[in-house]
Amino acid sequence: MRTANWKDYELLDTSSGERLERWGDLILIRPDPQIIWNTPKQHPLWRKAHARYRRSSTGGGAWEEWKKVPPFWNIRYQDLSFQLKTMGFKHTGVFPEQAVNWDFTMELIRNAGRPVKVLNLFAYTGGATLACAKAGAQVCHVDASKGMVAWARENAVASGVKDKPIRWLVDDCIKFVQREQRRGNTYDGIIMDPPSYGRGPGGEVWKLEEQLFSLVQQCAAILSDNALFFLLNSYTTGLSPSVMQYLLGTVLQTRRGGSVSADEIGLPVTSTGLVLPCGSTAIWQQTP
Repeated sequence: MRTANWKDYELLDTSSGERLERWGDLILIRPDPQIIWNTPKQHPLWRKAHARYRRSSTGGGAWEEWKKVPPFWNIRYQDLSFQLKTMGFKHTGVFPEQAVNWDFTMELIRNAGRPVKVLNLFAYTGGATLACAKAGAQVCHVDASKGMVAWARENAVASGVKDKPIRWLVDDCIKFVQREQRRGNTYDGIIMDPPSYGRGPGGEVWKLEEQLFSLVQQCAAILSDNALFFLLNSYTTGLSPSVMQYLLGTVLQTRRGGSVSADEIGLPVTSTGLVLPCGSTAIWQQTP
């Protein structure tokens, strides 16, 4: 699956472990370990970038600015608006390849013909939350980082959905799901974008390979009887689309029917016309 509807973002070129990207009016160079080809850097903007993120040999890294980069700037995807900044560990605050999933969930919600309640776990700066709210869903946004939830709320204001029915929660995702199960709360759609490794607000340790199956099982218990979808994202290299498809098939399809699909998600590269893989998505969907 590839995202092709961006106007404010563009993956211009890839070479020698780096991406050349346009984020609105800014040109950034960021590392990507999947880019193992050393093709000639013929695109002229390689030499005119505003900043490059350089990894350190001792771990981490830092941004090197060649031109003035504002503390914050905004880009849009259709009716959604995102505030960006150059962050530690190369990020900007949005993963543009996820737009293909935003489009998918928005279409399902709009075509449902009924109220839809969505749970977004590990919700980061809120791309999926904003998309679902814009499509008319009631959304519960959960992330362990207070700063990320605050950032997502700012994006909601910029996207014109601040008054939509969104619950903003700083919480450990596993503990939240367990409480929802005890309360008897259910959701018509669940979106999960879990990290490979992380910590909850109380220091809880999350390791994807050890805890993902259990969490998916617990989330399956809070899907409504007429649920629309369950969407699982992963950026963990060892978790292939086939493994994710098998996981959702085992937990959901064998019990609820429906269909399960999985694929790489990626971004088209302007200079070559090829697609750079950027992660994987598996989707369980209730069939009519």
